[in-house]
Amino acid sequence: MTRKPKVLTFDVVGTLIDFESGMKNALLQILGNREEALDFEAFLTEYRALRNRPDKLLFPEDLAPIYLLLAKKFNLPTGHKEEKAFVESATSWPAFSDSVDALKKLKKHFHLVAMTNARRWAFDGMDKTLEYPFFKGFTVDDSGCEKPDPQYFTYVLEQIAPDGYTKDDVLHVAQSQFHDIGIARELGYTVCWIERRKAVGGGFGGTVAVQQLTTPDYHYHTLAELAEAADRGELLIVD
Repeated sequence: MTRKPKVLTFDVVGTLIDFESGMKNALLQILGNREEALDFEAFLTEYRALRNRPDKLLFPEDLAPIYLLLAKKFNLPTGHKEEKAFVESATSWPAFSDSVDALKKLKKHFHLVAMTNARRWAFDGMDKTLEYPFFKGFTVDDSGCEKPDPQYFTYVLEQIAPDGYTKDDVLHVAQSQFHDIGIARELGYTVCWIERRKAVGGGFGGTVAVQQLTTPDYHYHTLAELAEAADRGELLIVD
């Protein structure tokens, strides 16, 4: 038996918001646009390794200690609250070029729900950048935990239950195999992987790596492809 989903739940950072470009822009501004001084792919590799350390802070405040930990290796200036500017840049990170239009198309078919590991203050800026597409938006401040903690998914289901929705109505859409795709599949969700890094040659970039990829129900390289599939009526949940 198949049916159309009623709700699309979205990871935000990395799926809708281009945090890698946002961080690069912030670093270049701090460096005075001396792009030749920054090996950004190398920075992303080091950043990725630090993002899942035991003493990590909530996101994006965690960017401050990461900046200071990597400052010497990448010749980043310190001493004038540069790490604070790096954190605060999160509110103005750009959307991927297809995000806004694709979300408008998807909103015609589904209720859109954000579930991000970012703090509320940062998500508010991202929501504005995306032109406020969400029926409901949940942050780490609301859930009290970060994905891939299953409790985050439980919390969101509890919040949308009064609107008449259950897990069987949800298609979860995300870029991160670590934070979203693997755990959502394990919890029994229908999942859609937006492989954003395909556009720059693949790899994990700034996202925590996994040893083995989880096979999703749907796999696209852009959000525009997902919206086109929705317009064609191709997105289904299989019992």
